[in-house]
Amino acid sequence: MIVITAPTGNIGRHLLPLLLESAPGRGEKLRVIVRDPARLPDAVREGVEVVTGSHGDADVVDRAFEGADAVFWLVPPDASRPPRDAFSGFTGPAAKALVTHGVGHVVGVSALGRGTPVADRAGLVTASFALDDLIAGTGVAYRALANPSFFENLLEEAGSLREKGVFTDTVAADRRAPLVAVADIAAVAAGLLLERSWTGSDSVPVLGPRDLSPEDLARIMTEQFGRPVRYERQPLDELHTTLVGHGLHEAFVQGLVDMKRAKDEGLDAGVLRTSATASPTTFEEWCARTLRPAVLAG
Repeated sequence: MIVITAPTGNIGRHLLPLLLESAPGRGEKLRVIVRDPARLPDAVREGVEVVTGSHGDADVVDRAFEGADAVFWLVPPDASRPPRDAFSGFTGPAAKALVTHGVGHVVGVSALGRGTPVADRAGLVTASFALDDLIAGTGVAYRALANPSFFENLLEEAGSLREKGVFTDTVAADRRAPLVAVADIAAVAAGLLLERSWTGSDSVPVLGPRDLSPEDLARIMTEQFGRPVRYERQPLDELHTTLVGHGLHEAFVQGLVDMKRAKDEGLDAGVLRTSATASPTTFEEWCARTLRPAVLAG
């Protein structure tokens, strides 16, 4: 029995079809935790057991983890709470349920940067490391998917790209760093959940095929869209003021700003890309398939 949290999210909606394709032939059953089962496609609902509710709720995870052999764990973003509460606080009930029900293996969504000089002052990423430690401390076999920023973050810029040909971030324009497609993260997660010969606690970097800077992204988008795209760097204090003004929790905003600062200081640069840490989807492929239609549809 494999339990999947956040099955309708960016990663979960790619992970579920992979597991539905492969798990039954291996004698694996699938169970999902979801707030609104109606958001699951019909074909998915027919192939999984559904536990309705939040996976931050003790009663929900107690029911969901009964009889489970493996869990895919992803904490949904919550900008209304401080980072430690949003990550470790949310995960506390699940950590207890893992022990109670003797779950053997957990695959979690985490971040790059552990062991780097900025790891302890990287805001949301530092909080995600504490979450990893919490899960690993239960004694389960644990693999933290150590991810850089996602290609999919650029979908939030679709309106600006369409109307002004501009996207923003806070890192230096020439700062190259790994970037990854969420579908590639899901593929790595599926492999780990289905082949559970691993033991102990470790991280599994998923780095994409090459490092890219904002300047690189602008050049590729210009080629893909057939019109100019440029990058504008946003000051961190301006980002902080804007997000607090939108009503986000001040401590969460500070955690986001600290993460952005750490990324500009090399947070994601600590892992060597090898055949084991690279993932296949290029930005060009993802842009043509996903971002270009979203931008040009308007």
